[in-house]
Amino acid sequence: MTDTEIRKGLAGVVVDFTAVSKVNPETNSLLYRGYPVQQLTAKCSFEEVAYLLWNGELPTQQQLAEFTALERAGRALAPTLQAIIDALPKNAHPMDVCRTAASVLGARHELAEDSSPEANMKKAIDLWAAMPAVVAYDQRRRHGQGAIEPRDDLGYSANFLWMTFGEEQVPEVVKAFDVSMILYAEHSFNASTFTARVIASTLSDLHSAVTGAIGALKGPLHGGANEAVMYTFDEIGIRPQESLEEAAARAKAWMEDALARKKKVMGFGHRVYKQGDSRVPIMKEALDKMIAHYGRPELLGLYNGLEQAMDEAKNIKPNVDYPAGPAYHLMGFDTATFTPLFVASRITGWTAHIMEQQSSNSLIRPLGEYNGHEERAV
Repeated sequence: MTDTEIRKGLAGVVVDFTAVSKVNPETNSLLYRGYPVQQLTAKCSFEEVAYLLWNGELPTQQQLAEFTALERAGRALAPTLQAIIDALPKNAHPMDVCRTAASVLGARHELAEDSSPEANMKKAIDLWAAMPAVVAYDQRRRHGQGAIEPRDDLGYSANFLWMTFGEEQVPEVVKAFDVSMILYAEHSFNASTFTARVIASTLSDLHSAVTGAIGALKGPLHGGANEAVMYTFDEIGIRPQESLEEAAARAKAWMEDALARKKKVMGFGHRVYKQGDSRVPIMKEALDKMIAHYGRPELLGLYNGLEQAMDEAKNIKPNVDYPAGPAYHLMGFDTATFTPLFVASRITGWTAHIMEQQSSNSLIRPLGEYNGHEERAV
């Protein structure tokens, strides 16, 4: 035996400094570069938030114009990448498509082996600009539909929706989607971000670090939770035109039974937040607007019933994946596409951390305490 303290999952271990984001325990608020996400979602676009994460300050109007021009110039789905996506089976998980696309985009990038700050910034913007076309096309091809060309007269979120569904969305839908992109953009040293920083610490390239982060995000204990929420709704049964009260009662009964059987229910709890995920009220407000816009009160009933039953039984609050899942469902995204949407957003946070890691680098190489056989002969 040993006296070495083992922190499974690195719980509570502080491994480095970061200026990208933090959770302010006094206000229970997530801050990006010091700004509360509540204020950013109310007053800023996702493009402004991306600029903030990468540059440390919000852009001036001139800086924003130049920045958005760079993003809009990189939106098209390259024919070579489309052919590679088409070569993947349609039953492959969409996260596998994102992971492959990130790797291909890295291998084909003109600055593939250049990891200077200037090259990394260009690669981050290019990858962020290109991923919506990947996610949108992958959903469309699974339904036998072709790719849709991007539009440079639409903002990031409006164009993302355009490329997915082939029609302009009303401002309420675009705003709700934009809010989700901002809320998913960054969250300190979570599992996928730490994965990206570990890879970056070896002085590997930015695309390799993002590819590894996508692999980490695929796991249901991390990014897959928003998908799991809708699978729960499906298991309970979504009944359009059902009253809010009837749906809530069915959901509450389902949750009580699930907890009695010790079933793990995704979308609740968070390792960082002790007073509830500060992003939930913002995303829940966006979900409420989507429910009103699409006239689907039964989804609110399922939401309320599950939340109430979990709160009464375990006093565990929802995390941001809980309202995001049904909001994406109402917009028309396939459930398996939810986590790729997370990817498109989190590219901003991942790459901010990759650049921060390499600006003051130290190889991340923890130790493990051996507990196998003592030395023995063959």
